[in-house]
Amino acid sequence: MGVKKKKEMQVAALTICPQDLETLRSFTDLEGKNLASLLLHCIQLSDGVSQIRYVKQIVPLLEKVEKNGMCDPAIQSCLSILAGIYLSLSLKNPLKKVLASSLDGLPEFFLVEATCSFTSRLEEELNTTDVYSYRKVMDNISSCMDNFNLGRTSVNNLLKNVLHFLHKSLTEILEENRKFAGNHIVQTQLMNDLLVGIRVSMLLVQKIQDFQGNLWKVSSSSIWQSMCGLLSIFTKFLSNDDLLQTIQSTSGLAVILFIKTMFHPSEKIPGLISGLLLHSVDCASIPEWFMSSCKSLCCAQVSGAALLFLCQGTLAMLDWQNGSMGLSGEALLLDTAHVLFTLSLQIKESTLEMFLSRILASWTTSAIHVLESSSPSLKCNLHGNSVIVGRLLEYVYTHWEHPLDALRHQTKIIFRNLLQMHRLTTEGADSLTDPFFLGLTKNLLQLEWHIKGKYTCLGCLVECIGIEHILAVDKTIPSKILDVMGDQSLVPYASDLLETMFKNHRSHLKSRTVDSTWIDQWHETWVSPLLFILCEGNLDQKSYVIDYYLPKLLNCNPESLRYMVKILQTSIDAKTEPCNSRGALGALMACLRIARAHGHLQSSTDTWESLVSSARIKQGLIHQHCQVRIDTLGLLCESNRSTEIVSPEEMQWIQFFITYNLNSQSPGVRQQICSLLKKLFYRIQESSQVLYKLEQSKSKHEPENELTKQHPSVSLQQYKNFMSSICNSLFEALFPGSSYSTRFSALTILGSIAEVFPVTEGGVQTVYQLSNDIDVGRFQILLGCFTSTFEEVKILAFDLLMKLSKTAVQFQDSEKPQSLFQAALELSTSTKPYDCVTASYLLTFLIWRVALPASLCASLPPQVACGGGGTSAAVVERNTLMVIKCLLENLEEEISQAKNSLLRAAASFPMYGRVHCITAALQKLPLK
Repeated sequence: MGVKKKKEMQVAALTICPQDLETLRSFTDLEGKNLASLLLHCIQLSDGVSQIRYVKQIVPLLEKVEKNGMCDPAIQSCLSILAGIYLSLSLKNPLKKVLASSLDGLPEFFLVEATCSFTSRLEEELNTTDVYSYRKVMDNISSCMDNFNLGRTSVNNLLKNVLHFLHKSLTEILEENRKFAGNHIVQTQLMNDLLVGIRVSMLLVQKIQDFQGNLWKVSSSSIWQSMCGLLSIFTKFLSNDDLLQTIQSTSGLAVILFIKTMFHPSEKIPGLISGLLLHSVDCASIPEWFMSSCKSLCCAQVSGAALLFLCQGTLAMLDWQNGSMGLSGEALLLDTAHVLFTLSLQIKESTLEMFLSRILASWTTSAIHVLESSSPSLKCNLHGNSVIVGRLLEYVYTHWEHPLDALRHQTKIIFRNLLQMHRLTTEGADSLTDPFFLGLTKNLLQLEWHIKGKYTCLGCLVECIGIEHILAVDKTIPSKILDVMGDQSLVPYASDLLETMFKNHRSHLKSRTVDSTWIDQWHETWVSPLLFILCEGNLDQKSYVIDYYLPKLLNCNPESLRYMVKILQTSIDAKTEPCNSRGALGALMACLRIARAHGHLQSSTDTWESLVSSARIKQGLIHQHCQVRIDTLGLLCESNRSTEIVSPEEMQWIQFFITYNLNSQSPGVRQQICSLLKKLFYRIQESSQVLYKLEQSKSKHEPENELTKQHPSVSLQQYKNFMSSICNSLFEALFPGSSYSTRFSALTILGSIAEVFPVTEGGVQTVYQLSNDIDVGRFQILLGCFTSTFEEVKILAFDLLMKLSKTAVQFQDSEKPQSLFQAALELSTSTKPYDCVTASYLLTFLIWRVALPASLCASLPPQVACGGGGTSAAVVERNTLMVIKCLLENLEEEISQAKNSLLRAAASFPMYGRVHCITAALQKLPLK
């Protein structure tokens, strides 16, 4: 396989305005070693990656400047230009972060000047009046607050200006959006700008230090007025259904965040928000600024979407941990749940349903945080038998098979969290005797197994209280779940639930006992039902259990493989099964194959002998049931390591398999056989490269694998002998009169060998090349395949011949091309269509192998005749033209002979062959 070339990083180069460029030029020194010279050289580069290297030199250069250098006008100008460069770069440009890191690393005595310069440049940006430039300014404000101390300080210095800008920009963008109603392209851009503006406003409040105190909370200050204006805008956005729901959702977060930041005292915030959610705000008791900013939320009818997003903001923006909001916070939590349950009955739109499910899941998480603070009053309202938990369960049961995957995932989170909520309310009581868990388990188990949500909830229940409780209710649960695995739609759910159960059971049993006796009980519970299905189940059950359940079981406890093998071998020896049944032998081979593919079974002889005998392997390789043969072959060919050495025993078994299985009548089986053998050939090729390296290294160290048993050169010779033996068997199968299925299999496998072990140049070591085993007789055999009545055989033979090296395609004498060409011409006039196809393949082969009779060259014009030199494409083109000319001449002669014939219809049929060959030849031309 080729190595994928790593994509080179593309970085847009930074630029500056002409005025700054002239400033830099005026301050450069003759030696070109000061900061201005460095920046000028950096600007003149057109590659952003190279510019990054120069930007990283800024701090080391300034560290060499003495403290009195901070009064140097050149450095002051350079710092100002650097601030301008930073603000001009796009948000995603890597240069922006590199420059931020450099500016933060400036020597301390330059920081004051750098901050002044940056503040000045940022202030210019904030004075922008173009609506379509607001987004760039917003991005700059955001980047200044993102791990950039100098930028954050500058934003803090300009807090009044920044808030004014955000208020102005959001207002104007909203108006611009209204003007372009119906123009979806422009509106999409403007709405994205609105969304960014809301997020930047929230980021500002969360990260700027001034908002942590109360000094700015003066109703007459411009900062306060801007905050009220922003809160008013967010309230409008929240209730505007013409905007994107993402904007409404983010506005809900912003409204709660601003209320949390602005409202005083903080103890009254939960009560205020409860009033908003329940539409019961006492307008007489709230501040005037709040009434003017959030009037629509206090006095008007609030839409369901707005309420939903206010609930989201309440849960996301308030601090629910450690019970910091006290009893009023607990009341708010319960009020939020009441509102969400009411909305769940009203909301029908799918996107709002998705929001609701996420918010309900967020509510359960917040409830867990509050319960962890040991609140007695809340525990009475959130235990398993409470109304709220009952409503949550009802929501889960109603939506656990919802068409949206994401919504089903949220129901799983809600169910898992409500189990955790109940455990927190019981204060460590025994889960096994808890009435809520007992009732929930009983109700879930009584449901039909075709309900997919049942599997998810049972899995959560197992994770919460363990599997012992469920097995105590019904020990046949593993068998019941395996029984439904014949239904493809239920297989993923059933296998995931089984995995959760047997992992939990294993951990539980292992923790209870000090010895290994627990494994017997685990095997009896989880492995025995599996083996029964593999031996007695229907075809679909076996297939899905093998593909989904068996790998998970072995990954959990690889030691169980020996138990499986022991039980199945005993079953094989104890009873005689029908020859056409997979039975215990099929189950054994399937288990071994899966174990091998997942790395639980290595190919060393000791491992094979300790698990299964050679006779048993051979029994599987010639079993009457095709799937048993395929599983046994897969056991030998597949491995989790592509470089795993193929053992001599495996090579013998593969040779044994090929002897008896080339004539399979099932196309699907033939395809699987060829695919598995191709995997084996790739293993041989890749492991041989490891052997060559070991051989060349001449190391005295013993390798830590099966190579310790013999020298690498011995293994390489075994590979060569094996591949030659395989090819002998395949060519022997191509005898005259062999069946289509045999020829198809043999040619496909030979084609795989030629592909996996290609003709190499330049002395590259390869363990085998098919061309070396092609003599004149085998060449004739492949040419003979062109005469098959099946075109698939012709195609396979042609492709194989084209993969062979030119030296492998041998002609006995110089007259051979002439005789082949003549035979192709005769076949092209046959009344049998497949003869015409044979002729086209034969002519195409002669064209591409440059094996046409020399006499044809004389019939071409001098400019295309057999001149020397030229590319291979030109040679093929020349040969094609020669053949077409010859065919056309013969066709012309036949047409003239048929003109006066009474049997024109009969005479026209041979013409089909000529035309077919001409068409085929034209298709093979290497022209675009």
